[in-house]
Amino acid sequence: MSIAPEKLPIQRLFHWEKTRGDGVYLTQPMGGGASRDWTWAQTVGEARRIAAFLQSLGIPRGANVALLSKNCAHWLITDYAIWLAGYVSVPLYPTLNAETVRQILDHSESKAIFIGKRDDWDSMKAGVPAGLAAFGCPLSPASVQADPRVAKWDDLIARFAPLPGEPVRPGSDLATIIYTSGTTGMPKGVMHSFETMAAAAECGLRRIGGSPADRMLSYLPLSHVAERNAVENMSLALGYRVFFAESLDTFARDLQTARPTFFVSVPRLWVKFQQGVLAKMPREKLDKMLRTPILGWLVRRKILKGLGLDQCRLAIGGAAPMPPALLDWFKSIGLEIVEAYGMTENFGMSHANIVGQTRPGYVGPPYPGMEHRIDPDTGEVQCRSPGTMLGYYKEPEKTREAMTADGWLKTGDKGQIDRDDSLKITGRVKDLFKTSKGKYVAPAPIEDKLVTHPKVEACCVAGANQGQPCALIMLSADAMKEAQDAARREALAKSLEEHLEKINAMLDPHEQMDFIAVVKDAWTVEKGFVTPTMKVKRNVIESTYGGLLDGWYAKKQAVVWQ
Repeated sequence: MSIAPEKLPIQRLFHWEKTRGDGVYLTQPMGGGASRDWTWAQTVGEARRIAAFLQSLGIPRGANVALLSKNCAHWLITDYAIWLAGYVSVPLYPTLNAETVRQILDHSESKAIFIGKRDDWDSMKAGVPAGLAAFGCPLSPASVQADPRVAKWDDLIARFAPLPGEPVRPGSDLATIIYTSGTTGMPKGVMHSFETMAAAAECGLRRIGGSPADRMLSYLPLSHVAERNAVENMSLALGYRVFFAESLDTFARDLQTARPTFFVSVPRLWVKFQQGVLAKMPREKLDKMLRTPILGWLVRRKILKGLGLDQCRLAIGGAAPMPPALLDWFKSIGLEIVEAYGMTENFGMSHANIVGQTRPGYVGPPYPGMEHRIDPDTGEVQCRSPGTMLGYYKEPEKTREAMTADGWLKTGDKGQIDRDDSLKITGRVKDLFKTSKGKYVAPAPIEDKLVTHPKVEACCVAGANQGQPCALIMLSADAMKEAQDAARREALAKSLEEHLEKINAMLDPHEQMDFIAVVKDAWTVEKGFVTPTMKVKRNVIESTYGGLLDGWYAKKQAVVWQ
């Protein structure tokens, strides 16, 4: 796929500055119910001023500049400024601990850092070297704004004249280093050029289309490739408006304000949406109403409007497998969720179902311009596209391990390709574990079935070197409250036991689980149990609960409470 220069990210920025300068691009909640809009001209204007500031620091061209912030308008403006100034952006997850922050800053050799919107700055600030040039924005923590060593956004906007002209960069230039959220080990720095980013956007446009009239709500971490692609990369390609969520507490309101036409979420959040609806109306009653033609139409409309998704033309689920039953449920209320698949290494654009042709359990055919194949020896999915990374930053050996000699990316996922060229992910190559009977178990397909229980929010199938597998589950917050009452806990245990029996009846004998263990801990990003996109970190789960497994197996109960 050949990428025309005018489709590269910086050139797109200038295009919208000239053609839609007065059009609103970014809408940012500022607290207390207030918000601020940036037009395309204002966005580029502020980016030019921040770029002039960065150049004034005397940083060598091509150096790395870090972004440590939750999603906000200033995040995107800073990224554009880094590019305009001739530098490479290095986003950091806003949920990292101080040690990992320091590791990434040291590894990337970042020369400056933007410290933006943060909630728990005190737990991270030790990871930022005292001598590193830093600047903040009006949404930065008060302690950051009060620090005389941190340059203030409004001061910089007032002090520096806009960088003039149209300082474009070659497509081959390194644009960003994205450190993976990884479920194990030290994150790797994935290198992407302006050309690989543009190629990923072009692949998406050929499949899903779009226009400047679209709207998106940004709330998943911009430091993750999926959000970065959907919010930044695709908005540059199409010119659409981006709204930002203020906080978890205001999310429902923010969704109502944005009324997105394009919405991306992860399975765990789609489950929360479903649970919120079913908490207000029993499923049996809802199903009966949906089967009634006129009433069903009114109910679907009311539910989607209540969620803020009544104008959504494209709903996407990704980052982890979507349970087929969940997809079917959303389809029953009038929202077809298109399951998609991608990696940081191909800028999140690999596969996606086609609207109107979605198939539960499949992530669809490859995007136009993408090739895929299955390794005959390992069953691993391999992909090749013009959006494939340049490699891992300062890790040539790991780059060689991730790529074949002829340019195919090893995904680490096992899969099957059907006769319609649609891909089904069947698990992780390294997630397989062996029971004491010598049988291999793939946990992912079993977990897809476990999370269909309305009270289960997250789960992990374990049991390496045991006679049979078992399931560790985290209940929803409401279900955990229910479990504090003895009678309701007994009813919940019975429901989980029936759920276990139903699933085991669908599994091969060596896959059948001995029990479900209900854990006490909330599996959150902050506690290290899941990645920022809510993927369970199996190594953390296994190390946390591994010492309890023998005792749980010995109980010989279908449901065990920690």
